[in-house]
Amino acid sequence: MALIIGEGDAAAPSNGGGAAVKDVTTAGFQADVLQESMKQPVVVDLWAPWCGPCKQLGPILEKAVRATKGKVRMVKINIDEEPQIAQALRVQSIPAVFAFDQGQPVDGFVGAQPESQIKAFIERLTGAMGPSPVDEALAQAAAAMEAKQYDQASAIYQQVMQHEPDNADAVAGLCRALLALGHADDVRQLIEALDEELSADPKIVSVKTQLELLAEGGGDTAALEAKVAADGKDHEARLELAKAYAAADRRDDAIDQLIASIMVKRDWNDEAAKKQLLKFFEAFGPMDPATVAGRRKLSAAWFS
Repeated sequence: MALIIGEGDAAAPSNGGGAAVKDVTTAGFQADVLQESMKQPVVVDLWAPWCGPCKQLGPILEKAVRATKGKVRMVKINIDEEPQIAQALRVQSIPAVFAFDQGQPVDGFVGAQPESQIKAFIERLTGAMGPSPVDEALAQAAAAMEAKQYDQASAIYQQVMQHEPDNADAVAGLCRALLALGHADDVRQLIEALDEELSADPKIVSVKTQLELLAEGGGDTAALEAKVAADGKDHEARLELAKAYAAADRRDDAIDQLIASIMVKRDWNDEAAKKQLLKFFEAFGPMDPATVAGRRKLSAAWFS
């Protein structure tokens, strides 16, 4: 994800140079985030004065960053005053936190988080502390998911939940493993049993969106492919084909169909292709490779 914000502008006034935490404007983003992250990770906290959860998250995040004693820097960006940055990062809700390293976003989350998860987030950036048993288990589960060993991943996620029932990563991971195994009804029951706070976690919301995509994506892929091949301007067929691909977890293919539709006629049906893309991004998660690549493709297509 290449971000060039404020390049050519004068740098924003510095408020301490080496300060662990500082306020940054659009003009200073290039120097204070992209260039600074070549030296050490930089955490970007997007907030607004009217955002209650932002006020809760900010001090906890600052405390965790200061505890690294310079191994991690942090910048705070008021999106009311600097909307350009929020737009460039495709932020739809706040608080939104991104971690940059070597000029690229490498991690992030949306919404208020428990202090333990914030500390774990910062520790991942520093690499100063070895992973906890839960982190190791989650990493093993993620590797099993990557290898399509969904039964193994499901078992590991359930073990984590025995120790931490409210671990959003484990709950969401279990849901995705079950979906891959074709147990959508079990996932619906699991989500319905969650408390209100956990149910509102962005990772769980992402699973809910994936469930919606599965319900919508029951089309005949071969028939839809034939329709699109016969008429590249059949936007309805492209939209349905994208949903079918998403339901089959062919993420890149799903995104590419919608990008193609946008490039032909981006305002078709009240920008239906763009709206569906944003729904895909929510379902896949903000740091998923398909989402990162898809946002880049969308930006290129939309402003071409």
